[in-house]
Amino acid sequence: MPRVVVDVMLKPEILDPQGQAVANALPTMGISGVESVRIGRRIELEFAERPDPDTVRELADKLLANPVIEDFRIRSEDPEEAVSSGS
Repeated sequence: MPRVVVDVMLKPEILDPQGQAVANALPTMGISGVESVRIGRRIELEFAERPDPDTVRELADKLLANPVIEDFRIRSEDPEEAVSSGS
């Protein structure tokens, strides 16, 4: 079953209060050296058949992400592609 993953992140110029809260908590845990934390979300879509890339892009742009403040990245997690890609 073909799986597509859409990763959605705030654009770099948009403040990320969740990421800032995590970054501020790291020193209290004894973790240093982290300069920045950004929080996003991952959406997994499973299709009955291999989806049309343009359809998936439209879905991400119109429904899954707010293009004014967010960027998204689409990638396939199709098991058959993963085996054949060699990476």
